[in-house]
Amino acid sequence: MADLVDYARLVRILQSVAAQLKANREYLSKLDSATGDGDHGTAVSKVADAMSATIAGNAGQDIKTLLTDMGWAILATDAGSTSPLYGSLFTGMSAGVTETALDVPAFVAMLEAGVARLRQNTRAEVGSKTMIDTLVPALAAIRAAATAGQSLGQVLAAGAEAAVQGAEATTALKATFGRAKNIGDRAIGHRDPGATSMSLVFVGMKEGYENG
Repeated sequence: MADLVDYARLVRILQSVAAQLKANREYLSKLDSATGDGDHGTAVSKVADAMSATIAGNAGQDIKTLLTDMGWAILATDAGSTSPLYGSLFTGMSAGVTETALDVPAFVAMLEAGVARLRQNTRAEVGSKTMIDTLVPALAAIRAAATAGQSLGQVLAAGAEAAVQGAEATTALKATFGRAKNIGDRAIGHRDPGATSMSLVFVGMKEGYENG
């Protein structure tokens, strides 16, 4: 079934996510240089490397184990605040997996569990100019598409579109979390790098599923 994601297909999806993060390293660091210390691209590149290394070293053919190992590998990475946020996303996704292959509801449940775990590590809300401005609208779009009975490809496309729009919307915001909050109104007019990198996760999922 086209809408069933098994281990091999999830690997392709995750490889696509890692590729998106690696390909945009310089762009993300450029964004971060306007409001932070300019190393966000390096941080997410390390996350991508941890993802790829976990895939290469995992021979269990088990989705739950893969995501658990990936989350812990990211948590062990020296990538500043990016490590606990991305690491908790993947360990949370693992906790949300109950099947060996994922249909649309199971895939959405996996993402919901991941976002819920990540949000335990931040007090940011929508409007704070952080990755939450990407995660919340993306997950809402994914839920809505799934509830409407759309295919997984359509569900992921809706999530990617909402994620990109959420990241773009941070340009007009004043930061209330992270290093950017220290520059006050000067952050307005600059797109948030964390929201942007998280939007790439959803774009990577969409493209990885389509190309798989």
